[in-house]
Parts: sequence; structure tokens; C-alpha cells
Amino acid sequence: MLDLENLRCFEAAAVHLNFRAAANQVGLSPAAFSERVRRLEDDLGCAVFKRTTRRVKLTPAGERLLPQARRVLTEAQRCADLLRQGGPAPFELTVGTRFELGMSWVLPAIEDQAEMRPEQTLHLYFSEGPAIVSALMKGGLDAIIGSMRLESPRLRYLPLHAERYCFVAAPELLERHPLRSPEDALHHTLVDTGRSLSLFRYWADQAPQSERWRFGAHMHLGAIAPIRHWVVAGRGVAVLPEYFIGPDLEAGRLVRILTHVEPRTDWFRLVWLDGHLRTADLELFGQFLRSRPLR
Repeated sequence: MLDLENLRCFEAAAVHLNFRAAANQVGLSPAAFSERVRRLEDDLGCAVFKRTTRRVKLTPAGERLLPQARRVLTEAQRCADLLRQGGPAPFELTVGTRFELGMSWVLPAIEDQAEMRPEQTLHLYFSEGPAIVSALMKGGLDAIIGSMRLESPRLRYLPLHAERYCFVAAPELLERHPLRSPEDALHHTLVDTGRSLSLFRYWADQAPQSERWRFGAHMHLGAIAPIRHWVVAGRGVAVLPEYFIGPDLEAGRLVRILTHVEPRTDWFRLVWLDGHLRTADLELFGQFLRSRPLR
């Protein structure tokens, strides 16, 4: 194990290339300083200086050592500064969520909270529901944010915001092909994430059982961002989260359809494993998210 004081003497000598001046800088006698350098060379098993009666020069080994020695001394000083400063110890958490929600809501929240809790570093992991749930259960993530329904005694939940949905279409599409009844659906393409029609279920589960909605075609695009793009372009209809398409509704790029049915509401939740060592910090992060409107 290299002695930090020996490294400090080496760095001073490398700067001054004069042992007397370097010894004066670190507050040692020339003899004590030379002994420090000798001990370092013994520990390393090689000479770091070439000394003559007239000059001191770094050896090739000394030149290789100097950058690393400076990094070690800098980190040692940071350790001392950290203890002197006191305050909360730094820590890191990794939170999984889907890309759209992470970019529009979670990432801005992380940026704002960084000023309030500088000791906390939050990393984001972007993926879809099954992948982030699997990563959480295996311990690869500290928490996840989403509206997926999970039932396990191993998990803890903190509700964040209601996730409301609406059935939408581009007004230009509806001018060509109105959608007011089950019969009209045959002229439209229903866009969803996959074959299970997980988004459409939020609307269909609330629709009268007497109504049988069969669409002329289906398009599966995997995530809400491409679905929104497809529907705004007038290529289909879809059920989408209200927070995500709010600007499109306000600007008239999308309009609500089939409003006789109020889609089922879900909830965004912060989910983590019971017994997590940072449960208190996760709850604080969840409370911060609850204070920020969805966008």
C-alpha cells in the first residue's frame, strides 16, 4: 500500500525538480523529504527520479506515475473535504419507466429535484412494462414508474397520478368517415400497442355490452408515441392517455370521439421491493412526483 504522504512528496519534487524546494513546500527537512522519496521507490520497486549533484529528473517510471499520483491525491482530498462538509451521504437510485413518460415527466422532475437534493443521483432505465417489471423483481432496478397492475406481497406502491384516457381521431379523418356507431367502425383502423388491444380496453370495458365494435383493420405500433403520430396523420383511431395528447386536443389536431363512454381510469404508481434500504428516499421522490402535474 502506497503512503499518501510519500506520493505528495513525489508530486512536489516532480513539480520543482529540486528536492530542497519541494521539501520546503511540504514542510519537511531535506533529509526527511529524501527519506520519503526513498520509501516510495522501495514500495514501487523502481526509481522515480534520476538524481545528480546538479539536477533532479523524472525517470520514465516517474513520468508514468505522475498523472496517476495526482489523481490519487485529488481523490484523497475529496474524501477529506466530504467529511469536513458533513450533510447527507451521496447515494444513487435507478428508476425504470417507459420512454414517453420518462422524457415528458420523470426526466424534468429529476432535473428539478437535483437542486433540492444534490446528494441524490437518479438514473433512468427506459423500457416497456414486462421488461422493467422483470428488472425490478430481479433487483436490477430500485423502483419503476408505470400504470401496470402488479399484485405481489414483495412490492410496495405509492400512487402518483390518475391516468385518464380518451378515444381520439384526427378531424380530417372524421370528415371523410364519421364514427358514431358500431357500423361506422368498419370504415376505420384501430391503432393500439399490440394484439391484446390494451389501450382500447380502457374504453371497451366501459362501453354498453349491447354494442359490438368491430373495426375494419388493426395496426399495432408498440408504444403511445408512434400511435399518436399515426392518429394525428389521420391514418386511424386510438385510445390514448389524456396527458400525452393534451396539446393535440387543445390545438385541434385531435378530437374526442364516442364520448358516450367514459374510459376506465388507471393510476401511475411508484413501485419498489418491500424492505428496500432506501425506502424513505423513494417515498420522498414519489411525493415530489405527486406535486408535479403530468405532461
